[in-house]
Amino acid sequence: MRLLRIWPEHSHFDFMRLRRYSFPLSAFMSVLTVVLLMTIGLNFGIDFRGGTLMELQAKSGHADVAKIRKSSESFGFGDVEVQEFGTAGGVSLRFAIQPGGEAAQSAVVQKARDTFSNEYEFRRVETVGPRVSGELVQSGTIGIILAVIAVLFYLWFRFERELALGAIIGTLHDIVLTIGFFVVTQHEFNMTSIAAILTIVGYSLNETVVVFDRTRELMRRYKTMPTKELLNLSINTTMSRTVMTSATTALSLLALVIFGGRAIESFAQVMLSGVAICTYSAIFISSPMLIYIGLRSSEPAKALEGKVAPAE
Repeated sequence: MRLLRIWPEHSHFDFMRLRRYSFPLSAFMSVLTVVLLMTIGLNFGIDFRGGTLMELQAKSGHADVAKIRKSSESFGFGDVEVQEFGTAGGVSLRFAIQPGGEAAQSAVVQKARDTFSNEYEFRRVETVGPRVSGELVQSGTIGIILAVIAVLFYLWFRFERELALGAIIGTLHDIVLTIGFFVVTQHEFNMTSIAAILTIVGYSLNETVVVFDRTRELMRRYKTMPTKELLNLSINTTMSRTVMTSATTALSLLALVIFGGRAIESFAQVMLSGVAICTYSAIFISSPMLIYIGLRSSEPAKALEGKVAPAE
């Protein structure tokens, strides 16, 4: 029985030629991410900002957001954010941290229950104090930094210097664009978001290692092959594996986005974007970067065709 070929077995697609478009595109998106991060910023969740978050569901199936906002502002607890979410009739209320400790936060919840409990069902109530939110920010930041440093050290010792630099640049590129996704979509940035970023770092590492392992193998086999042809051959021979891995992961995440519900929807959306970013980065950023880093001298030589089996 003939096996299904996801990617042509002896493909010679010139991926390196597209670097003249992918590099400016990634540079533009990275700069845009930094600008938006400084101007708009992340939409920090209750974990990091502190305060009280309540999610309500209208018993009638229709929520009067304007009325809820007017009633909430009349409580006298400062600014309040009122937003629709999820299915019809879902509303979230976010109150800032109140002076007076836990008693003040409890007063916010009790006031909201007294006002809205007749018409709305309280699905979720969370209260985080300023001290706890500060500790979470610190712990989350340290966790991300340590994880990224550990990954960078692994890449440095896993590959030769040029390959390690290419992999490091690709990993940092993926982190920046993932943060850009949070800024543009204004998804709530909380502890779950940190878990998503760390998972994406791992996926990025996996995608890059697969391509670069094949690159190193071909460097030993074809010692005089020009760098551009070598990198194209590396990507073409691993493309079947890349397509299968990305497609199956994306389909699983798409199912979570559609059917996973409110609790996991945001995480799944971030991960889905991360899969696309990591796959794009491994092919169009990390690998072409080796040309500019100077993987090796590009001596003229003719590539031997049809001698390298596709990656399994």
